[in-house]
Amino acid sequence: MVLVGVTVLVFYLTLSALSAFAVVTLWRLRPDPVTGALVGVGIAVVLGYLSFRFGTVQLLSQLDARDLAPMEAPSVHRLRDRLSEQMGITPPSLKLAHFAAPNAMALDPVGRDVVVLDAALFRLLDSDEFEALLAHELAHLERKDSLVQSLVASIIQTAVGVGFFVVSPVTFLTTGIALGTAWIRGTPREWDKTIPGRFRRLLDTFVGAFGFGLTVLVRSQSRKREFAADARAAAVTGKPLALASALRKLERASRPKWGMSPLWVYGEVEVDDPVSDLLSTHPATDERVERLQTMADESMTHIEVE
Repeated sequence: MVLVGVTVLVFYLTLSALSAFAVVTLWRLRPDPVTGALVGVGIAVVLGYLSFRFGTVQLLSQLDARDLAPMEAPSVHRLRDRLSEQMGITPPSLKLAHFAAPNAMALDPVGRDVVVLDAALFRLLDSDEFEALLAHELAHLERKDSLVQSLVASIIQTAVGVGFFVVSPVTFLTTGIALGTAWIRGTPREWDKTIPGRFRRLLDTFVGAFGFGLTVLVRSQSRKREFAADARAAAVTGKPLALASALRKLERASRPKWGMSPLWVYGEVEVDDPVSDLLSTHPATDERVERLQTMADESMTHIEVE
């Protein structure tokens, strides 16, 4: 056990020394802060863009969706064209799929944007609800919500990665001392009870809290984009209550749990849990419906005043 402890200690001390050398070398070669920040953000944006594009293409290939031909659903294509013209965007292609739960998905791979519709929507929603639902998806494409969210997430992940890299010498050092000491003492399972082990746990807690905070920030922006897409759909169609009704029907039909953020109209299972609310990519349906009802009331008030 002493031999194992010494080996572990030497291994982690070597990693700590190498990582410290890398950090110091990069610090000495660093450009001015503005240039460094611009280069870092630029790299993060490029990597995020490539990841998003390839990921979207891969997702689309996995959906087993087929093209919805104009001859098959001419009214849906006319509706798409009319809404796209109102919103000033290129009409996306329409595809039909069978999801585990009735829903709709907006994708923007390289080339023409795509809206994937679940076949159940055609029997679940009436014409006004379907129009509002489609307008919601087009609003996501209009604002490039999924792309923006992916780029923001990439920048944040890069920042977190840089932070991990900077503290890696300390992380390797404390881990090695804690594990090596525990093995030498003959109690390898109690490494976290040593002083360096406790410090490592504290460091993990700090890093975890930092990552959690950034995740909450990204998810809050995702929820704001859902509200914005709702508002845009209500403004374009003039039917906020139709969208509210569509959301309610989707909620009653099923409660899927697929975190696609701006891609899905309806998001995760709604649970009365503050942490779940913070990490949810979609707002609660009750809150979305309440806002849409307020829009409808304000619209009626404006008409009466006129």
